[in-house]
Amino acid sequence: MQHKLEVLGMVCPFPLIEAKEKLETLPSGDELVIDFDCTQATESIPRWAAEAGHTITNYEQLDDASWTITVKKK
Repeated sequence: MQHKLEVLGMVCPFPLIEAKEKLETLPSGDELVIDFDCTQATESIPRWAAEAGHTITNYEQLDDASWTITVKKK
């Protein structure tokens, strides 16, 4: 199942904090789609996901200053 987290307009590290908290509430195997516009999160979210053992199933830049990343919970 996919869940959506929009953290547009939030400055780092809040997109990462919100993503961590939301993912903790999800069952294993579910995906969290995170829409964000903080450039630091382009590095911090994938790094956190990899370190935590989660899988990135989608990662794309939507426009000049916003991205979407999908994290599948381990």
